[in-house]
Amino acid sequence: MTIEAGQPLTGQPTSARQAGTRRPLGELGRAALGRAGRAALLATGRPLVPDALEPLVRVHREHHPQADLGLLARAYRLAEASHRGQKRKSGEPYITHPLAVTMILAQLGAGTTTLVASLLHDTVEDTELTLDQVGAGFGPEVAYLVDGVTKLEKVDFGAAAEAETFRKMLVATGDDVRVMVIKLADRLHNMRTIRHMKPASQVRIAKVTRDVLIPLAERLGIQVLKAELEDIVFATLHPEEYARTRALMTGHEGEPDALLAPFARLLARQLAETGVSADVTVRPRHCVSLHRVLLKRAAAPGPDGRPQGPQPADFGRLLVVVEENADCYAVLGELHTCWTPLPGEFKDFVAAPKFNLYQSLHTAVALSGGTVVEVLVRTRRMHEVAETGVVALGDPEPVGAVQDADELDRTDPARPGWLSRLLEWQQETPDPDAFWSALTADLAGDREITVVTESGETLQLRAGATCVDAAYLLGEETGHRCIGARVNGRLTALSTVLQDGDLLAVLTETVPTGTVLTEDGPRPAEPSGPAPEWLAHARTQAARLAIERWLADHPARLPAVRTGPSSGQPAPPAHRTTERRPAPVAVAGRPGAPVRLARCCTPVPPDEVVGYPIRGGAVAVHRTGCPAGQRMRAAGRAELEVHWQPEGTPAAGHRVTLRAEALNRPRLLADLTAAISAEGVGIVSAEVEPPQELRVRHTYTVELPEPAALPALMRAILKVSGVYDVSRPQAPDTGGARHPEGNGDDRSGPGVGASWGIHGRSTAFTGHRSPGGTRGPEG
Repeated sequence: MTIEAGQPLTGQPTSARQAGTRRPLGELGRAALGRAGRAALLATGRPLVPDALEPLVRVHREHHPQADLGLLARAYRLAEASHRGQKRKSGEPYITHPLAVTMILAQLGAGTTTLVASLLHDTVEDTELTLDQVGAGFGPEVAYLVDGVTKLEKVDFGAAAEAETFRKMLVATGDDVRVMVIKLADRLHNMRTIRHMKPASQVRIAKVTRDVLIPLAERLGIQVLKAELEDIVFATLHPEEYARTRALMTGHEGEPDALLAPFARLLARQLAETGVSADVTVRPRHCVSLHRVLLKRAAAPGPDGRPQGPQPADFGRLLVVVEENADCYAVLGELHTCWTPLPGEFKDFVAAPKFNLYQSLHTAVALSGGTVVEVLVRTRRMHEVAETGVVALGDPEPVGAVQDADELDRTDPARPGWLSRLLEWQQETPDPDAFWSALTADLAGDREITVVTESGETLQLRAGATCVDAAYLLGEETGHRCIGARVNGRLTALSTVLQDGDLLAVLTETVPTGTVLTEDGPRPAEPSGPAPEWLAHARTQAARLAIERWLADHPARLPAVRTGPSSGQPAPPAHRTTERRPAPVAVAGRPGAPVRLARCCTPVPPDEVVGYPIRGGAVAVHRTGCPAGQRMRAAGRAELEVHWQPEGTPAAGHRVTLRAEALNRPRLLADLTAAISAEGVGIVSAEVEPPQELRVRHTYTVELPEPAALPALMRAILKVSGVYDVSRPQAPDTGGARHPEGNGDDRSGPGVGASWGIHGRSTAFTGHRSPGGTRGPEG
């Protein structure tokens, strides 16, 4: 689809005046003239319109046969009278600008209300006409659209006028997307006549168009308007490269098409033979699109190792337009059956439309000579939406009206998802410079991705977004409580960049209750919240603002961590007594032999244990299956039968080592130690290993008041937000290596979990289950 310049025609007779043979005025009386006028009016079915509106009316009638032309005529007469005497920099009467803008919108298929607002869009800004007068003459809807595109005065806002004007337009677009559609058409006509501006102004306007308006046109899906804006900006900012690319296009257009046109005819015949009704055409690339292809060609070396030059297939693609959705896949089947498809080039935007309503099947096939041709397949409705975006959806219904959902639209045309997110964060940036920087940064991504949560929710994110951005898109509270993520079934770091089509689960800590003690006294418990490092991972402005707001409201403070028991819990022994205690383990055949409980596996009743003789006549007691004990047996140490004494107590108390596997988050250490002490258990030592991406490992040696307290302690640790596995480590199996010193005091690194392991679900998240699953009862 090509948008014509639409210059108004003046001095031409209207179709009503051309009807019939003219007769001298004196031959008709006044009554006859009146009857003839009424007859002409009834014959044409519409009122007479000014000559300058005739081209516009013809185009508008093609899309809206029942349009109210009288309303258009009134709007034109008011605009023409208001702008009378004003000139553009080109020297043309100013009314040519609103007429040209309205013609662009008419060619896009915009409704009558939009065209009326377009004719009047500069009257309030540049003439004596007031917004109240526009509303009184044409209604509040037209007045709202005119007000939305009216610039703010530099007298009031100074250098911030442009940024604040765009903010105002975006807010208005949030309620009616037609505001931005009119603005885009207005900018397109201004860019068409940009040659009349000063060079410095040309560069400034072209950069704003490139950074803000072209991305907005892309997000609204108005591809025909976006393509022309891109070409004009390219010609303005990079005239030499534009001239070279344009010369290539002109040279190709002057040669016979020996590739794409014959292939289009061949494909059309193939589809006709299979009974698929389709229109197959060659769709030429516009200048910027071709330039991008040529850059890729130059960057990729050819078979001879040199950069590749342009190929005939680079200048266009095949467009196949069918009637039904099912026909799209029928065409795809024929293409992939008769020609060789290129792996990785197939994209299905029919089943999963893009964020800007775009739907098509994309594929690329290799012809007999090895030439690769790109093919687009879509229905007629998809083609209309792909060309004109939200304009093809028609005017939004009044608030409260019942709308018939169109399954093909897949969005709310009045407020697309990306626009809602943009409007949310713009309220948090009152500074115009900060708003402008944030706006250009948010629009910088030339595409968006779709991520699906494990609960089935679809998230639209800008390309390059991370798990942090996805968490805050689900809600600010979800983002604050986020402690990890799972992407495509695997735990991953919060900094992981998401890809289109990823399956995501956001893991969150449970909402804490009660109060906690800090250096400032007791305060209500609250989620750990984001860490400052998250700002480096946030790509969306909404996530950054939410994190910055949290950090500002929660200055860093050291939590008061109590390692002793909580109120009402028994305290562990404060010191070791010198009284003689019965041995915890009895050794068969060796009464009174000194016993040492191995530190590698920290056995406690009722663990199954086995003894091994060590130096000095003592016996080292290991849990059955401990790798350290198995190495001692392999070294020739005899196994001794041992059993727990009912009243026996180790000299150092019932010590046990526990390992907690968790998702790393702030205050995890404080919460774990608090949970341990709340069970009346003293902490002898603690070790925190450096985090491995998302996960962290804490190892604690604790002193139990009694062995029966172990299962409850492990369950309490597992309830801490972020902890997904609690186990009792043993010495690692070193493949039969000799046990150091042979005394059962193995201090080697962490091993794998053994018995008493508890795995379970301790986090709330957008998905099905947390890592680990449930492993059964303890012991």
